[in-house]
Amino acid sequence: MSALLAELAAAISRSSGAPFCIQYTQAVQGGDISQAFKLCDGARCFFVKGQAANRLALFEAEAEGLAELAAANALRVPRALCHGVAAGHAYLVLEHMTLQAHGDAAQLGRLLAQQHRVSAPQFGDACDNWIGATPQPNVWRDHWIDFWRDQRLGFQLRRAAEQGYGGALQRDGETLMARLDEFFAGYCLAPSLLHGDLWGGNHGYLVDHTPVIFDPAVYHGDRECDLAMSELFGGFAPDFYAAYREAWPLDPGYAVRKTLYNLYHILNHANLFGGGYAAQAQRIAAQLLAHIR
Repeated sequence: MSALLAELAAAISRSSGAPFCIQYTQAVQGGDISQAFKLCDGARCFFVKGQAANRLALFEAEAEGLAELAAANALRVPRALCHGVAAGHAYLVLEHMTLQAHGDAAQLGRLLAQQHRVSAPQFGDACDNWIGATPQPNVWRDHWIDFWRDQRLGFQLRRAAEQGYGGALQRDGETLMARLDEFFAGYCLAPSLLHGDLWGGNHGYLVDHTPVIFDPAVYHGDRECDLAMSELFGGFAPDFYAAYREAWPLDPGYAVRKTLYNLYHILNHANLFGGGYAAQAQRIAAQLLAHIR
């Protein structure tokens, strides 16, 4: 541990342009796939995430995603200071933020709508990244339905088959992918800059109530994807949804498409954690097919 800390202090000193001598270290709880800790020198503090050395690409993609979100000049994100490998561990050093659970949810909604107005010529992103611990392919595509079918639902269904989840899940999943266009009749969309993993655990508020988002899985896609995931695990504050809809109203078809978009995340949870998620994914696929029959 001492060798790791020494290398981290040197990396922070180089990247920040000022000497950093660690005086205080604190483990931070809450990370699902990374170790996390806070480093302080008495004047400055940084948030550090750690993984096995062969997982450096995950942190490289996260740093790139945070930079894309910061460039949108909308929602606040932690600044990535540096990343690399030290003492056999991959690391990502981020700006440390003191966050709380509650703040200006309406501002979060307004600024997310502003971020979503940042567009791109195609759907996808310049690099692949991860959704949790799962690779997330982002190869640019001209058509959203092709992107969602091949690089989201199809990708997760193939991984589910490799995990042994076959039967009705694969049957209904294949049928669903073949009929995706039926969920988009009359719906026009442009690529929006997405957080990509916007559940309740990936946002917070500074002490002045400014909203902050972090742990992204960035790509350009249908803005409804971020809204859908925000509803998946308990939802955000009502003011968030009201302010977003006021800033940029949602198409009526969102009521059904949000379930289609969240199927991706339920499949990912099945592939990562097993349990009842595979059965839940099969029920969702059947529910979606029943809607279009």
